[in-house]
Amino acid sequence: MLFASVTFLIFFPIFFILYWFVFNKSIRMQNMFILLASYIFYAWWDYRFLFLLIFSTLLDFYTGQRIHEAKEKKEKKIWLLISVLINLGLLIYFKYCNFFIDSLQTAFKALGYSSNISTLSIVLPVGISFYTFHGLSYVFDIYNDKIIKTKTFVDYAVFVCFFPLLVAGPIERANHLLPEFQKKRLFNYGLAVIGMRQILWGLFKKVVIADNCAEQVDAIFIDYTSQTGMQLFLGMFLFHVQIYADFSGYSEIASGLSRLLGFEILKNFSYPYFSKSIDEFWKKWHISLTSWFRDYLYFPLGGSKLGQFKQVKNVFIIFLISGLWHGANWTFIAWGLLHALLFLPTILMKKSINRRLPNLFSIIFTNLLIMIGWLFFRSITIDDAFHYLYSMIVKLSLHPWSILLVFKSFLIYGIILLFLLEWINRKQEFGFSFLNEAALMNNSIIRLLLYTFIGFLIIINLPNSAKSFIYFQF
Repeated sequence: MLFASVTFLIFFPIFFILYWFVFNKSIRMQNMFILLASYIFYAWWDYRFLFLLIFSTLLDFYTGQRIHEAKEKKEKKIWLLISVLINLGLLIYFKYCNFFIDSLQTAFKALGYSSNISTLSIVLPVGISFYTFHGLSYVFDIYNDKIIKTKTFVDYAVFVCFFPLLVAGPIERANHLLPEFQKKRLFNYGLAVIGMRQILWGLFKKVVIADNCAEQVDAIFIDYTSQTGMQLFLGMFLFHVQIYADFSGYSEIASGLSRLLGFEILKNFSYPYFSKSIDEFWKKWHISLTSWFRDYLYFPLGGSKLGQFKQVKNVFIIFLISGLWHGANWTFIAWGLLHALLFLPTILMKKSINRRLPNLFSIIFTNLLIMIGWLFFRSITIDDAFHYLYSMIVKLSLHPWSILLVFKSFLIYGIILLFLLEWINRKQEFGFSFLNEAALMNNSIIRLLLYTFIGFLIIINLPNSAKSFIYFQF
């Protein structure tokens, strides 16, 4: 079920009314109702994979119980390994099985051998990477004595399956969100207003910006060999905008929906494209995932405490796994490797090279590096990415009239509006937060006009917005 769909526009108001006015007398009833709604939300995509979600939830709840009750460290470790191996086994089977088969066939072919191994007809369950990491964080935290087990399966299940986060995050932590399901919720009008603004802002990013970018990006990348250098640069830039507007838009909507239900979830983006270096970018992009890898992989590997060489090794491990987490393709691994290389100056010189530049040039330079990385992320093969980049450089023309062609597109003005509002609001939580701060916005007429304008842009673009969120595939 997509947030920007008629189905969800019917589903959520009904859920909201029942949640606050029928089931509000009991925390347990509210949680059971959220869980039921979350299962319906997920099953709307494909009911068969609902059983996989339930199995994963039962697995981590049970192993978490056993880890907490185990008397010896060895027994705790056995139950932890059971959870990790089964979770990762399922993830590898559904997400990476065909990738490994294809890679094996390519390796045999390179060695001069023929292979009759065929790929399998496997459907990737939407959101599997997200809910798997939810569950693993729970068992890791119990194993490390950071939290205690939750006694009630429904409380744990609703933490894992909470529908605003279920299919594309943010990746929540049990010590942060689980207690929220165990205490009484009271409707907070002020929080609900902020949530509505955040939903509006997220829909603007997704429907008006990301989906319109997607149409042009797809057209350029499908036929990139026949495009001019300026068109190729535009395609790279528009994907740079698309992936941010799409994923951060989802996170904004998820956060807004959660606030309407009385929950505060982790912030997932903090204006990453205003970063002045690669290391700053990774502190602001997909924060819930990067912090997950930091806490459950980078630190256990030794982090930066075991010398510079091991720190470099750990950084490369993290980025390569991060690349593989995003998709079963060598292009994602190349993307991770590129970012690991870009991160090296921060480790070796204790300072990013581009921090020596003035702020504006640092931001531009950092975004150029990120765009080149996204080129590998978007391309079908590594060869396509290099060919695209080579063609763009060779064919690029900076004649004034070729640049002015870009501004004929209405989309460019939407992108300017997006980043202008976010720049003005960069010290606040999200793009409409300034409505609480600016004296001008105390005028209800001005606020209404702004809401109406953004709402109008969303509505006129909805008919073209049948695209799922990019991160559903991860």
